[in-house]
Amino acid sequence: MDEQTLCNKCIMPEHKPDIFFNESGVCNICVNYENMKKFDNIKSLETDFLKIINKYKGKYKYDCLVMCSGGKDSTSSLYYIKKRYKLNPLAFTFDHGFETEEALDNIKNAVDILDVDFLFFKSTFMKDMFSKILSSESKAVICHPCSIWYMDLAFDIAARYDIPLIVAGWTKGQSTKQEVMSKCGCNIHAPEFKDMAQATKNFMEEELNNMPKYKDFPRSMEEVLKRANKKHKAMVVSPHWFLPFGPEIYVDIIKKELNWKAPKISYPKGSTNCLLNYISVFNSIKHFGYTHYHVEASKLIREGYLTREDALNQLKIDFDKNLLNSVAEKLNYRFE
Repeated sequence: MDEQTLCNKCIMPEHKPDIFFNESGVCNICVNYENMKKFDNIKSLETDFLKIINKYKGKYKYDCLVMCSGGKDSTSSLYYIKKRYKLNPLAFTFDHGFETEEALDNIKNAVDILDVDFLFFKSTFMKDMFSKILSSESKAVICHPCSIWYMDLAFDIAARYDIPLIVAGWTKGQSTKQEVMSKCGCNIHAPEFKDMAQATKNFMEEELNNMPKYKDFPRSMEEVLKRANKKHKAMVVSPHWFLPFGPEIYVDIIKKELNWKAPKISYPKGSTNCLLNYISVFNSIKHFGYTHYHVEASKLIREGYLTREDALNQLKIDFDKNLLNSVAEKLNYRFE
């Protein structure tokens, strides 16, 4: 991405009609944020989180289900839940066949050192869907149907073990000022996600409906939540929304106490994401000019948790077509 094409305040590119710049080179999202800040300056405090967890603490076998990807944010969430808040969690990891050994090692170290119960779920169920997104040249963001899948799994596990809270590792950049928790990490109706969400919806309607294997697969996150509310209500929260500090604090903690290690190659820099993330990032930039990581980083910039310079550094592409094809090969696809 060319830095000159980006908003002068955040790092979003112009993507009309949803994202556009004013005469000062500032995007409409930043302008709207500044306008809304005049009326809404309420911050989520740790005391708010304590009220939530104290409502359920000790009432069930497990106080919460913690979704663990092996990344810094989910690993620190598990750490805080166990050490800071003294809850009894069930750690849960879902592997669609593209998790890295580095991520799985981080998870194993964390659950062993923290001495928490751990549930590992691995399935190739999503493989045909991922392959179809690529072979059909769809603009659907791979991460979107994947997030629908893993949240549906999380609600199923919570229902099976009668767990009242689902804890994610979502950062302030992945949340919005909406009632906690209704959209599972992001608001797909926001202008930043509107085009991406429509592309995913089109894929679901035009391609997925022709694949019998996925006839019962939820078509949206709203459908996931609707189903979940019928069988077992569980609240989804993240400690990172409420704590007044970020990765600069908790990365050092989990490195020292949980032997957490950042992968050698990653996107964004210093993160731990699955191998499919590289394909998702490549296609998102190709189709939209940005990724959901640019949206998250821009939110953090507006909130004052991340500098624009650091965000640009974190989001520099550090992988090539060879890496893309090594992953795509498993889906019978090749990038030319």
